[in-house]
Amino acid sequence: MESIRFDGHVVIGGGAVGAATAHALTARGERVLLVEQHGRGHHEGSSHGATRIFRQGYTDPEYVALTSRALALWDALETASGTTLLDRTGAVDHGRPEVVDAIAAALSDADIPHETLTTDQASARWPGIAFEGHVLTHASAGRIRSAEAIEVFLTLADGSGLADLRFDTPVTAIEDHGDDVTVSFGDGTAVRTRSVVAAVGSWAPTLVGAVLAGRGVRLPAVRVTQEQPAHFPSHLPDQAWPSFVHWADGDDVYGLLTPGEGVKVGFHGTGPVVDPDARDKRPVAAEAERLQAYVARYVPGVDATRPTFISCLYDTTPDEDFVIDRRGPITVATGFSGHGFKFAPLLGELVADLATGGAPHPRFAL
Repeated sequence: MESIRFDGHVVIGGGAVGAATAHALTARGERVLLVEQHGRGHHEGSSHGATRIFRQGYTDPEYVALTSRALALWDALETASGTTLLDRTGAVDHGRPEVVDAIAAALSDADIPHETLTTDQASARWPGIAFEGHVLTHASAGRIRSAEAIEVFLTLADGSGLADLRFDTPVTAIEDHGDDVTVSFGDGTAVRTRSVVAAVGSWAPTLVGAVLAGRGVRLPAVRVTQEQPAHFPSHLPDQAWPSFVHWADGDDVYGLLTPGEGVKVGFHGTGPVVDPDARDKRPVAAEAERLQAYVARYVPGVDATRPTFISCLYDTTPDEDFVIDRRGPITVATGFSGHGFKFAPLLGELVADLATGGAPHPRFAL
């Protein structure tokens, strides 16, 4: 197959990280060819849906610092686009004292305002949630308008005049030549480039695992699972709902309102291992029942008998740290482990740094 030389960056993946990377690269004056195997705004990966949680509540100081960097970039993106992307609903953590107290300590160390509450105080403030253990809230958190955010990244990249966005364009092969690579597409065309970014989440092991192994590095074991949160109809007005995380005895739980759809509640990373190209998207019956039982007990502000289930993918590393690194002309971004979307504009910058010759963030290097 004859390839066309492309003097720019081929970004594979049009989800949150790929779209953010395309925006970050074009903002630096770089040319981008973005290819996505599915349609624009598709529901096949990890990025779809109208809302995601933004929160700064980590026990790890490094991740807390990264949330602050991401928050500044969300603010800048709102200014650049003239679009509201982050609704500051606040977030509440409750449950196991050792976790909630460690989050409070990390927020204190970072000078991020927060408040500790009794369970009675929390229930009076947010009657839609039943609290246990220790309770912590911070006002800088909230709800990302995730589908709109991806569109903003893509629209700004496209509007730069430096990006070519191609959807329904699967990558069939990546051939490593040393200083550059050939990327072949399903339509029979190919390009040769000195920079390819595989921002493909759950598809990274199959797309670039062998190419990276040929360069002497291996991806960590990325566990691809089908998660099955659900939206539940709310009995309460929209303003009654913060984003929330329950550090429960057992599986941790997250929740947030999706306006017009209900309150989304899900277990974190408990779904079955799947092939991202061959999943039935149907909830596991026993897990669906377990989620409804949880919601009936701990989220009294919704109707637990009327779930609308969602299918999405997690690409989880053993330590839930991200993988963002480069070898030769190949940059890979994967392993976002169900907590990456809040960092999307920062991830775009980190990937763009690598693609333009910068060093990897030490935490995320292979």
